[in-house]
Amino acid sequence: MLKAPRSGLSSSARLSTLPREGRDTLFLLLVVAWVLLPQIGNLPLWCSLFAAGLLLARGWLAWTSGPLPSRWWMAGLLAVTLAATWATHRTLLGRDAGVTLIVVLLALKTLELRARRDAFVIFFLGFFTMLTNFFFSQSLLTAAAMLVALLGLLTALVNAHMPVGKPPLAEAARTAGWMALLGAPVMLVLFMLFPRMAPLWGIPSDGMTGRSGLSGTMQVGTMASLALDDSIALRVRFEGAPPPQDTLYFRGPVLSQFDGREWRAQYAGFGFENPREANLQVSGPPVRYEVTLEPNNRPWLLLLDAAPSPPQLPAQQTGRVFMTPDLQWMASRPLTDLTRYRAESYPDFRHGPERQSLRLQAYVDLPAGFNPRTLQLAADLRRDPRYANADAAAFVAAALEKLRTGGYSYTLEPGVYGRDTADVFWFDNKAGFCEHIASAFVVLMRALDIPARIVTGYQGGDINSVDGFWTVRQSDAHAWAEVWQAGRGWVRVDPTGAVSPGRIGSLARLQAPAGVFATAIGTVNPTLAANLRAAWEALNNRWNQWVLNYTQTRQLDLLKRLGLDVAGWEDLVRAIGVLLALLGAAGVGWMLWERRQHDPWLRLLAQAQARLRQAGVEVPAATPPRQMAALLARHFDAEADDRTAAVRDWLLQLEAQRYAPAASPERRAGLARLRRVFQQLAWPGS
Repeated sequence: MLKAPRSGLSSSARLSTLPREGRDTLFLLLVVAWVLLPQIGNLPLWCSLFAAGLLLARGWLAWTSGPLPSRWWMAGLLAVTLAATWATHRTLLGRDAGVTLIVVLLALKTLELRARRDAFVIFFLGFFTMLTNFFFSQSLLTAAAMLVALLGLLTALVNAHMPVGKPPLAEAARTAGWMALLGAPVMLVLFMLFPRMAPLWGIPSDGMTGRSGLSGTMQVGTMASLALDDSIALRVRFEGAPPPQDTLYFRGPVLSQFDGREWRAQYAGFGFENPREANLQVSGPPVRYEVTLEPNNRPWLLLLDAAPSPPQLPAQQTGRVFMTPDLQWMASRPLTDLTRYRAESYPDFRHGPERQSLRLQAYVDLPAGFNPRTLQLAADLRRDPRYANADAAAFVAAALEKLRTGGYSYTLEPGVYGRDTADVFWFDNKAGFCEHIASAFVVLMRALDIPARIVTGYQGGDINSVDGFWTVRQSDAHAWAEVWQAGRGWVRVDPTGAVSPGRIGSLARLQAPAGVFATAIGTVNPTLAANLRAAWEALNNRWNQWVLNYTQTRQLDLLKRLGLDVAGWEDLVRAIGVLLALLGAAGVGWMLWERRQHDPWLRLLAQAQARLRQAGVEVPAATPPRQMAALLARHFDAEADDRTAAVRDWLLQLEAQRYAPAASPERRAGLARLRRVFQQLAWPGS
């Protein structure tokens, strides 16, 4: 039964009067809560609430010095945990179920915190739970939070090894910080040299389902939601000056099949590789660049139009890379991790068949019964004498002119679109996002019997003034059209540019409503929020480039630049072995040097003090041997206990050695004898 704390004391006063066990338990609970906090978004709601309730209950017991629950309570709570985990995940294995279990087990274990060995189990579970945070996120923010958690756990661990008295936690924290600092060089060496062997290196993240981004299908209205997502899709670093923004088209899925409501890709996966069918012809100087693509759980490699050669990237990360007949580069497996690749694209290019063929018939198909007014518009254009002998280019120009002069607008709030989306755009709403405009344009082209298709991807981006990287966000997602013209092949047409020229070729974007915090900062200083975001994103980019994307290729390149001839992971293992041996030798050398810097008599005295404290004797720091012997005699009965008498005699002999000549052989021999005896002594209380 829980009992209330003594009344009449403030919380701070109560905290200062808590016994050491209660204070240490509360500190450890705070560290455990910090470890679990980042997991809240990844856990079932019941699990987060259950773990929080357990930690609060344990904290109350520590605060009130209440008794811990019986083993039957613990068995019941464990049974409930297993049943709830099974009901939630339908398994007790796997990442999500495993993390759920270990979180609750860690919280449950705190209710069994009775002895040091229980604390050590909590430390072990805490370190492992800390690592599970990286199953879901490896961002800089997560790493910083886990560094704090690591220092907290180390502080609790050091504190657990200080059993006597009530040492201040700050002292344990300083020791933990010093230990972490000493371990940092070893950590750095292991990070640089530890072999990145697939699939052991890196944990495939299957938690990409919640991410927004491009899709292999498109219903009119779905892409507008991406404009509200300001997260980063990819970063680009150009070699030399970046090309004009109106040429920055990062090609994604090409949608050519339309059932009246949804556009689908014709080449949607592995097995559609046939670069020759693309008939890509490039000219002019290439644009060379490096892309850092955020994980999206899709096999698409976003490249600038048009790349004739595959991007250079680690094969173990993406599998085989190929180009589909519609110029899209794809990997043979989804990209679940941050991916960096180098590529070369040519802004001047031609592709596709130059002559009419049966294969193009698929690009003029329209479902029956949809968009009757758009079909009528196409028929009227065909009958218009001005277009009696018009070719595809002339009809494209006519459609673009209609978009420019017909009162159409580019907006995130285009109103309600019904079944016939092209009709609604051309004749009713006259407003839409890029997908509305591109879809209506392609439907009109097909109604004119002109092969056309939709290309999705990203257009534009903005340059980060801090690090010079070109940042492409989800809000830069775009849809444009490609129209086939005899003798030219597929030609890019961006009808959105006709409605809103600012969308293409400048940084103008539709903006989502800002939050309260962003609005407040913008009111105080209009550029502060932008500068802060640029600095934070540049910092994250450095983290991505140098930590998350430190692949085996970069690892080997770096070592070669350092003059190490390393060809594979076998050489890395040997290099680690040599370096660890050198570090070990340096550590032994430092220890021997450090031992020589201290008086051996004082070192032996300190060992004796520590041993007495372990036996439960309160020994102040500057206590001489004779006084230690007296404290020992008061704590234990020296006359009745042979062990106490032996230790007392040993302390008195140690005192006698203090007055022997410092460099005399007799003193060295005497201290050596005392050290041997010290190792053989049977200490009271043990």
